[in-house]
Amino acid sequence: MTKPRLPAAASGRFLLCATIPCVKTSALYLRTIIFGINDSLVSTVGFLAGISVAGVPKGTIVLTGIVYSLVEAFSMAMGDFLSEESAEEYMSKSDVSDRPSFIAAILMFASCVLASLIPLSPYVLFAANTALIVSVCASVAALFIVGMVSARFSRLPMLWRGARMAMLGGAAIVIGVIVGSIVPAVA
Repeated sequence: MTKPRLPAAASGRFLLCATIPCVKTSALYLRTIIFGINDSLVSTVGFLAGISVAGVPKGTIVLTGIVYSLVEAFSMAMGDFLSEESAEEYMSKSDVSDRPSFIAAILMFASCVLASLIPLSPYVLFAANTALIVSVCASVAALFIVGMVSARFSRLPMLWRGARMAMLGGAAIVIGVIVGSIVPAVA
C-alpha cells in the first residue's frame, strides 16, 4: 500500500515521498549551512562593531567576541536540533531518529563558529580602529559571496542575491554601530 503524498514541513529541510517519509539528502543541509554562516556573520560583526565604537579595549573585544561566537554557535545548533526534531515528529506523529537532527546541529555549530572567525580575526591581527574597518569589509564581502553561492545552488540571479544578503547584513552592522555610539562603554 502506498502512502499518500504529504506537503513538505515548514522547516523545508526534509521531503516526504510516497514510500519513505522524512527522507533527507545532503543537498537539503544547504539551508542549515547558509543559515549558520549568515546568522553568525551578521550577528557577530554587528556585535563587534557595536562594542568597538563604544570604545571598549581591544582585549575585551576579542574576549567577548570569542564568548559570543561559541555561545551563539551552541544556541543555534540546539535550536536547529530541537526545531528539526519537532517538525519531523509533528509530520510523523511519533518519535523519530535523532540522527538527521544531530547532523544538522553539527553543521549549524561548525558553520557558525567558522563564519564568526571572519569578523573576529581582524581584532586579533590589527589595532581596534583598523580591525573595525577590516571586520566590516570582510564580513560584508563574505555575505555577498555566501549569497551568490546560495543563488548558484538554486539557479537564481547570483549578483542580486549576493547584494541582497550583503545589504541585509549591513543593516545589523548599522544597528550595532548606532547602539555602540549611543551607549557609552562602562569602565
